[in-house]
Amino acid sequence: MSHSSFARACGIDFGTSNSTVGWLRPGHATLLSLEDSRPTLPSVVFFNAEESSVSFGRAGLREYLDGYEGRLMRSLKSLLGSSLIDGRTEVQGTVVAFRDLLTRFIATLKERAEAQGGRGFEQAVLGRPVFFVDDDPAADRLAEQTLADIARDVGFSEVSFQYEPIAAAFHYETTLAHEEVVLVADIGGGTSDFSIVRLSPARARAVERWSDVLANTGVHIGGTDFDKQLSLATAMPLLGYRSRLKSGREIPSSIYFNLATWHTINFAYARQVWSEQQRLLLDALEPESLNRLLALIQERAGHWLAHQVEQAKIALSDGETAALPLERFAPGEQKTLTRLEFDLATGMLVEKVEAAVSRLLAEAGLAAAGIDTIFFTGGSSGIPSLRRRISALMPQARVVEGDLFGSIGAGLAVDAARRYGTVDTPPRHRSA
Repeated sequence: MSHSSFARACGIDFGTSNSTVGWLRPGHATLLSLEDSRPTLPSVVFFNAEESSVSFGRAGLREYLDGYEGRLMRSLKSLLGSSLIDGRTEVQGTVVAFRDLLTRFIATLKERAEAQGGRGFEQAVLGRPVFFVDDDPAADRLAEQTLADIARDVGFSEVSFQYEPIAAAFHYETTLAHEEVVLVADIGGGTSDFSIVRLSPARARAVERWSDVLANTGVHIGGTDFDKQLSLATAMPLLGYRSRLKSGREIPSSIYFNLATWHTINFAYARQVWSEQQRLLLDALEPESLNRLLALIQERAGHWLAHQVEQAKIALSDGETAALPLERFAPGEQKTLTRLEFDLATGMLVEKVEAAVSRLLAEAGLAAAGIDTIFFTGGSSGIPSLRRRISALMPQARVVEGDLFGSIGAGLAVDAARRYGTVDTPPRHRSA
């Protein structure tokens, strides 16, 4: 790309937790600002019932946490490849298709990127996990096709895809002075994706790079799964999970799994769920726990609690303890969580991710010593137990940390410029 050239196309990283848009242009940062002068837009939609408005990203999360009545949707990407994508939900008395929610969010990404870039984008390279759906190629293809259809519906005439870890590799490659064999560990909100790629300044000039990809794999385990397991181990027992009825039976667990999973929290607010929990309260051995649960449902505080668990997870990635507030439905109460509780709750997830990396090395035909560098990216790659176990498989490899939320979007921008070319005239400025 010459010093005066602008890429024709952008790169879009539609993430489970956060999204970015990258565009290569001279003299500017690769990632476009999408909200509050920041390059990330949290993948959140909030339907504000009091204001009859729709907000996205931090603004939507802020309105929800400030206590506005409404409906919060998060982890929208998790709908791709699931049966829920063709489902509907009620918002402010109106039935809305989940596919339309995704369309609105992707349209917002496009609009904000174009406003910041001062030009329209007709072509885009979208990131995708190695597997949208584990062990189901047909569902995986359908998930990609759904996302491609949505991208075309919002105005992109040409759409192509790149695996997210390979995009992150392309971003890392721009920093290299010599050839390296790199394991890219992209651990995001919904998936953990890994690629082993041969990178160098000379190879970066080629348009077709598949011969440089030695192996790739992915598992449907990401930050939201760590949130879920931490919630089930520490928060949900406070609401009656695994407690018993006077008959000796365990209280049905489906409501707790729904509350611990971002994209199913709203199911806990159904009328029949309220009736069922009130009936169970009469027979509960620990009625105080069920009363907390009923208060949470009444306050519609499920997303609030999930946010508190997520913040505790982040705190436990840096420190040994974290506070879990409960005041929205249990005034004056809070629980202290420990790193040990977090590690025990998520150990099974870490083992599955570690096993995927071991298989990847075998598939690439490489001994551990054949990896020069481990490049960590994705917002969940900072989880200490996960990073420790992956690094231990290749003890001699250098460990490099990318921009945890920006490497993929920046790498997709590099790929977009390579695939769709550049123009030498700057775009006509269009005010935001």
